[in-house]
Amino acid sequence: MKLVTGNDLKTGAVIWWAGDGWSRHIEEAVDVGETGDALIAAETAAQRVNGGYVVEATPTPEGPRPAHIKDRIRALGPTVRLDLSLKPVDPDAGNWVI
Repeated sequence: MKLVTGNDLKTGAVIWWAGDGWSRHIEEAVDVGETGDALIAAETAAQRVNGGYVVEATPTPEGPRPAHIKDRIRALGPTVRLDLSLKPVDPDAGNWVI
């Protein structure tokens, strides 16, 4: 599964491609297959996203789970406050594979 993420140009928020637009919630992200680079080019040209890139992910019942820890952190929010950090029910939350 491949997702597209980037930052909203107006707010700087992390956003995920949801099929018909951008969402701040990874649960709404859709698999873009091999069209990710073309989508990023179009959305960057339209000035809707900055720094877009394709992310490998695995589908789960809770929604897509990015393969790399960097993107899991981007999806789940800041890690400076425990109430905003990785979900404690995530069995791989402590597996910091870089």
